[in-house]
Amino acid sequence: MVERGEIICLYSELTIVELENAPDRVKVFFKKMVDEYAERIELTDDCKQLALQYIAEKVVGKTSLDDCLHIATATIRKADILVSWNFKHIVNVFRIRGYNSINLREGHQQLDIRSPREIIGHEDNE
Repeated sequence: MVERGEIICLYSELTIVELENAPDRVKVFFKKMVDEYAERIELTDDCKQLALQYIAEKVVGKTSLDDCLHIATATIRKADILVSWNFKHIVNVFRIRGYNSINLREGHQQLDIRSPREIIGHEDNE
């Protein structure tokens, strides 16, 4: 879907840092994608504040700050979907409820959080 230009990937400097430890095939795909099908977004103070609120309200622990920054940034930027393989701290129904309860209370929209398999499954059905 990305290669066909059907979706635009939002990414931040945090994504760039995380890609340093990614497999080569992921790095190559990302570099190819960035020019045409991605948009770099900033980690604003509002994003940082919302991420810290997730931690303060114990949706996840302090060691999950980077995960919270991804979620907060996607929320603030009104991303349609956040896609992640992190089933412990992100793609977890109990965590998603926690993030979204805070989002709604703070006047943000709910964030749809999915695994890549859910997106790929949709693609295979077409």
